[in-house]
Amino acid sequence: MSANLVIERKGLKIGQIRLFPSNHLNTFVTPFIFSFKNSINLRNAEIICFSFYFKADFLVLIPQKQQTHDSPFGHFYAKIVAMDKIIKTISESGSFRAFVLDSTETVRTAQEKHQTQASSTVALGRTLIASQILAANEKGNTKLTVKVLGTSSLGAIITVADTKGNVKGYVQNPGVDIKKTATGEVLVGPFVGNGQFLVITDYGTGNPYNSMTPLISGEIGEDLAYYLTESQQTPSAVGLNVLLDKDDKVEVAGGFLLQVLPGAKEEEIARFEKRIQEMPAISTLLESDDHIEALLKAIYGDESYKRLSEEEIRFQCDCSHERFMNALASLPTSDLEEMKEEDHGAEITCQFCQTTYNFDENDLEELIRDKS
Repeated sequence: MSANLVIERKGLKIGQIRLFPSNHLNTFVTPFIFSFKNSINLRNAEIICFSFYFKADFLVLIPQKQQTHDSPFGHFYAKIVAMDKIIKTISESGSFRAFVLDSTETVRTAQEKHQTQASSTVALGRTLIASQILAANEKGNTKLTVKVLGTSSLGAIITVADTKGNVKGYVQNPGVDIKKTATGEVLVGPFVGNGQFLVITDYGTGNPYNSMTPLISGEIGEDLAYYLTESQQTPSAVGLNVLLDKDDKVEVAGGFLLQVLPGAKEEEIARFEKRIQEMPAISTLLESDDHIEALLKAIYGDESYKRLSEEEIRFQCDCSHERFMNALASLPTSDLEEMKEEDHGAEITCQFCQTTYNFDENDLEELIRDKS
């Protein structure tokens, strides 16, 4: 008994292998070079992701409903998706620090959860990547909230990232969109409008630190670079890119941060500036065979650098039934009684991930009882 597996990359078939059942019920493994770090449980899942051992890529298996004569479990089609990650580096001279990110799945997840239109997808995606960059600069259990407070109909963009690689976010009006340019470019600056770039840093001490700079372009990347230069007194170059396909779905997303550290020589700065100015589009580099490594090559050229770390990043919300139960507990008793009598419960949807939590009359009665 076996199952066929067709492997595709960017819509093109690149191979086909056969999965064989292991000793575990409804579990398949493959003895071929495309070996997995984990076995694949197909019993209840609709989409399953597992890593290739040699590139840390994900394989998404989508089982079809129909069965075939040679495989009672049907065919499984796969798409290879790179795991989102951030690589932190420093130049051999110690005068430059660079972070490069592939945030494609992060932004895809945000688009799917919020059903954003093209312009709001790009604006939210860039802000998510900006938050991942800022959080990568922090230590401990720090949380960072970024608020892009523009004046357009898009409304506010709010994202929260932590030092463990998690980020979440939403845009106030995800259905708002504007026309693309004649070349198909998605405009962000005019779409966001004037306003403020606000960063709230929570070190877990109960006294978060707020820092704010004006939006200088609304393109998010330039606004982040200005924030870092003005607020943290660190000259910075930032690139953020979210590329959409012909159907306005996220094709690739990522970015970089380059910072000049104390002791940098003028000739060094000039070399880095020249490379940044001549750098191809981030999406072009991420779609190349070298993938995220191409970003590092574009930044450093032939100059030596050290890898400080390579960490996974992801869209991950920390909401829970318990957290919203505690939020309800903060309401006046009269409000809880009104919900119980008139609505016979409560329904709360998380703004960050669109997960809905339901609370019945018994839940509300418990909260009312605890308040008495």
